[in-house]
Amino acid sequence: MNNQFKAHPWHGIPIGENAPEQVTAFIEIVPTDTVKYEVDKETGYLKIDRPQKYSNIVPALYGFIPMTYCDEQVASLARERSGREIEKGDGDPIDICVLSEHAITHGNIILQAIPIGGFRLLDKGEADDKIIAILKGDGMYKGYEDLSQLPDSVVQRLKHYFLTYKNLPGEPMTCEIVNVYGRQEAHEVIRRSIEDYWLLIRNQAR
Repeated sequence: MNNQFKAHPWHGIPIGENAPEQVTAFIEIVPTDTVKYEVDKETGYLKIDRPQKYSNIVPALYGFIPMTYCDEQVASLARERSGREIEKGDGDPIDICVLSEHAITHGNIILQAIPIGGFRLLDKGEADDKIIAILKGDGMYKGYEDLSQLPDSVVQRLKHYFLTYKNLPGEPMTCEIVNVYGRQEAHEVIRRSIEDYWLLIRNQAR
């Protein structure tokens, strides 16, 4: 047996040889989840981050792209494209939302996704890009090659989620979307996040 141990979802699962056109995504939460799960960086196991306190439900499969990191290279692109003063990335793998017509009932899975765009989100001033993708081979979404082709209602639903998913009633909003971009820029964000990842690994090895 070659694989006696479970691979760490962030460090042990390859992003895929066709990245950034097609990437492996690790899915943490799905629309039916009533709590927000996320991978524990130390152990690689899913942990409960927080209950979904209100009616804000993730509108698509949600997770991250393995072997990516949101740091200086991603933040630099965000500064360039937004014209905003952005000090740094959020220090997590790049988040990804994957659209599918299928009712996938649980997370802790990997899948192949086709990036078609993204949101340049700032969370308390930090770059926190959200890549939007479609499930490879999905019957309903496979014809969409760029975010600009999606129905506006789908885009607005995704935007609303990310603008409000950390908010509590009566508290100020901490997130804003400063750019909405298409497939080519999503590819550039992913490329830069791969650079940030390997910079992180090299720095940790010193």
